[in-house]
Amino acid sequence: MPATADASPARRGRGRPRDPDTDLRIRRAAAELLLQHGFDKTTVDEVAARAGVGKATVYRRWASKEDLAVAAMESLYEAELPAPDTGSIIEDLTETYRAVLAFVNSPEGEGFLRVSIAESVRDERIATLYRQSMLRRETQARESFQRAIERGEVRRDADIDSAVEWLGGAITVRAVQGRPLPTVEDVPRLVGFTLRGVLADPSGYSPA
Repeated sequence: MPATADASPARRGRGRPRDPDTDLRIRRAAAELLLQHGFDKTTVDEVAARAGVGKATVYRRWASKEDLAVAAMESLYEAELPAPDTGSIIEDLTETYRAVLAFVNSPEGEGFLRVSIAESVRDERIATLYRQSMLRRETQARESFQRAIERGEVRRDADIDSAVEWLGGAITVRAVQGRPLPTVEDVPRLVGFTLRGVLADPSGYSPA
């Protein structure tokens, strides 16, 4: 499929303005179905029925199922996980890891991972959205580590890139391989694993 096509709704000619609520309902319905069934098993008929519109209404906005899928995935990637700033790198990481692991172990999060990985291979536009979403979250994490460096909690020579990237990489690998994902119960151990590589004084951390 073309990787450069615009996934935005097609422009209409003169006439009654398009209802933005209808656009939102269609995108939301498509996102829900993609998370539940994946791209191949989602049909435009199902999306239209769930959104309460006719199929022609969908195609007036998006020329193909692929374009609609990109728009739906874009709405999912716009959602952001919290970026805590507690004044402590231990607490920041603990809150972040809990939020991430609670999400990926939920039905919605499981679907999000599955669809993101599969559709990133299928469509470069979705791969770009996925990369941009990951970069935003990594930037937030780097800012948290930078604040900790300024407070003296984290060594200035610490490998922040690895500290930021390793958990997401582990989750992706396990998802691709169909292995169980780490859970919220694993948070103290995972936070400890990260902190042992970056703390100015690793002896100051004891997992709860």
